[in-house]
Parts: sequence; structure tokens; C-alpha cells
Amino acid sequence: MKHSVKVWYDSACPLCLREIALMRRLDRRERIAFVDVSQEQPENCPLDPAQLLARFHAEENGEILSGAAAFAAMWRAIPVLRPFGLLARNHFVLSFLDRLYTVFLRHRPKLQSWAARSQ
Repeated sequence: MKHSVKVWYDSACPLCLREIALMRRLDRRERIAFVDVSQEQPENCPLDPAQLLARFHAEENGEILSGAAAFAAMWRAIPVLRPFGLLARNHFVLSFLDRLYTVFLRHRPKLQSWAARSQ
């Protein structure tokens, strides 16, 4: 089956690794192509790798999405999470989720060090 979503992730980030491991387990239909951008620039990369490492990105239907919109695209590809992804199509819900993601990004370095210690 053709992948419906492409997700770029940072395998050097312990938080990212945990998230992607969970998404891989849930993606039983293999609808998501996971691309590690921490090692080298992947082929046909639409953005600068620094951008991809700084913020979560995904591609759905040829559109590059960032932040909460990228997470929502990934959720839509996984049947059990699809309702959350569809809910995030609502402008107000997506806006709220994006604000939460921005707060998370501010605390990400602390959370990464905690996740690295707990491995």
C-alpha cells in the first residue's frame, strides 16, 4: 500500500524516538513513511534539515505541514487516532493544539535530557 503521509523525525532526540516507535506500532497498515533527518539529508527533502529538526513536519497530499498540523496528519493515517486527526481539521482545535506544541517546544530541551536519563 502506498504511504499516505511522510513524517520527518530526529532519531537523535529521545522524545522523538519514543513517539515514532509508538506511531510505528500503531501504523499497522504502513500508511506512514518515517524519514530520519538526523543522520543525513534525505533524498527529495523539501526543507532545510535544520528546519526539519527544529519542528515536527509531515507531508500529506503533497502539502508540507508543521507543528500540530503535522501531528494531525500523522494521526489521520492511523485508524485508532484518526478521530483526533479529523477533529484537528477544525481551525480552533488546531490553533489550540499548535499553541500547546509551541509551549512544548520551549520545554523540549529539558524533556529530552530527562528522557535520555530514563532510557
